[in-house]
Amino acid sequence: MRFASPTADAYVPDRRPLAAALARTTHLCLAAHQDDIEILAYHGISAAYARRTFTGVVITDGGGSPRAGKFAKFSDEEMRAVRRVEQRRAARLGHYGAMLQLAHPSAVVKDPRRLEVVADLAAILRATAPDVVYLHNPADKHDTHVACFQRCLEALRSLPARLRPKAVYGCEVWRNLDWLLDTDKVVLDDSARPKLAAQLIAAFASQIAGGKRYDLAIAGRRLANATFHASHATDRATALTWAMDLTPLVQDDKLSVEKYTLGHLDRLRADVAARLRRFK
Repeated sequence: MRFASPTADAYVPDRRPLAAALARTTHLCLAAHQDDIEILAYHGISAAYARRTFTGVVITDGGGSPRAGKFAKFSDEEMRAVRRVEQRRAARLGHYGAMLQLAHPSAVVKDPRRLEVVADLAAILRATAPDVVYLHNPADKHDTHVACFQRCLEALRSLPARLRPKAVYGCEVWRNLDWLLDTDKVVLDDSARPKLAAQLIAAFASQIAGGKRYDLAIAGRRLANATFHASHATDRATALTWAMDLTPLVQDDKLSVEKYTLGHLDRLRADVAARLRRFK
């Protein structure tokens, strides 16, 4: 399989031929940066762990990340190499079926006129034919995450209807989705294998050393989601990730992303207003 970037990296932890590794995929994550997969798609990693049917895809090259400690003086090229190795380590720990790093610069991903990103993603979707796809959500506050979401949606919509996945989820990374109404939330239970969940985040030492304690923050957010999920019931899970159901956007090419996303905010506004009026 050939990708647009000459530095793209394809890795199969159990050394199966790449085509066979991709063909066994049931759960696919298309994410912006190294470590985003482990934050937003742990649900899929855990579900596919025993069968090695999870495929991860990192779209950008990771060269612009913050750095401190022993990584403080690393060049962008050195950081790209470090992050590539870290992502491979996570793929081994998580028993991924395959790990693809497409190595596109963020500027290319953000430019809708650059067609190579969508072409790469469409080829991967055809090769994997997954049941479930995990993406960044369109309400994320990170520009590159939103751009990656847009390119992913374009790739999904380029497929014939019969090849489109049954479920597509937009998960939280840089903007939590606890603000979604409970009826709009997709609940991803991340309670299984807590040791593995911690190991996957810890695999990205360059990010933690860069001053971002993702290892603590992600565990804390998942626990908080589980604890605050239901006010009048005891907890049934120890770790949850919220997601937005993006399947309607994939099923209907004419459905506006902006209208669909803002509809969630409109429903939140109406819910807050109704509750205030109820006790006035």
